[in-house]
Amino acid sequence: MELDVHNANKSLILLNHHPKFSKLGYQVIKELGRNREGGRITYLANVLNSKQQVVIKEFCFAHADADLSGVKAYEREIIILQQLNHSRIPRYLDSFEIPGAFYLVQEYINAPSLGLISSFHPEEIKQIALSLLEILIYLQKQISPIIHRDIKPENILVDEQLNAYLVDFGLARIQDAKIALSSFVAGTPGFMSPEEQFGHSLTEASDLYSLGATLICLLTNTRSVEIGKLIDDNYRFNFQQLVPQVSPHFRSWLMKMVEPNRKRRYANAAVALKALKPIEVVGSATGIHNLIRKIKPIKQTAVLGLVAVISIAVIGVTLISCQPDVAINKISTTVRIRSPRLWQQP
Repeated sequence: MELDVHNANKSLILLNHHPKFSKLGYQVIKELGRNREGGRITYLANVLNSKQQVVIKEFCFAHADADLSGVKAYEREIIILQQLNHSRIPRYLDSFEIPGAFYLVQEYINAPSLGLISSFHPEEIKQIALSLLEILIYLQKQISPIIHRDIKPENILVDEQLNAYLVDFGLARIQDAKIALSSFVAGTPGFMSPEEQFGHSLTEASDLYSLGATLICLLTNTRSVEIGKLIDDNYRFNFQQLVPQVSPHFRSWLMKMVEPNRKRRYANAAVALKALKPIEVVGSATGIHNLIRKIKPIKQTAVLGLVAVISIAVIGVTLISCQPDVAINKISTTVRIRSPRLWQQP
């Protein structure tokens, strides 16, 4: 009984540590995650007098390394989210501040992140890829294209129908906007494109690298923190031997997504999506096998009949060279009588 009381008191203490937003219309339910270095904490909350649930992101600059850069990142995320309207990007709802902290309120998506789901079939991974590419197409078609800059499993939610949602636009920026030197290397190691790491200009192909790295992690069942195990000494992904069941075409598509030279990647999400759609992700079916599967049954019968005729003819030619004349005449008669029937309609 004493243990139950202790646990109850401990839970009460933890609950009391949650910020109080009742005067602003929100009640915090629980903490969803935190980034101590960046001074960010994410909470799940109820909207008072409503059944709606929301996500509240706290930017606590008292614990952040650079207050000014943190404030600008917070402001930039709000500006970007306010101009977005996509069903698979959580909507901006509200923002407010208290001394030492800013808060961003967004739509809550009841779906786990890819960082918590460890196993997918390759076909499911293709579906997730298509879903994410559709989101990137939307971002890249904005009047001023938007680059997310932090695509990784933890920032992607996936529901039971394999619909993907892209979250955390804290590092996102408009493609042509100038960026401070201090924020060049602001993404996640292993998922950042090489041009991001070296401070070069970003393009619509930059997010494709991060998406490709994410998909490779899913295929190989590799945790984000262990992505370095998939990258060789030449800074190229080396994962092919880990996924023998995946088709060569899908592996080639992935390798082009994570090509270190951005000029050799797909130019943008629309081009990558078009290239991915017809690809079979499992197996290594040849062109001949695909052709045979497409032939109608009646045509298959005709083809098999032709093969039978050719086979009989070959046997006849073989016997001509080694059998007496009587046997040759018999084979010739057989071919002459049977072959026309193979093409007669019933």
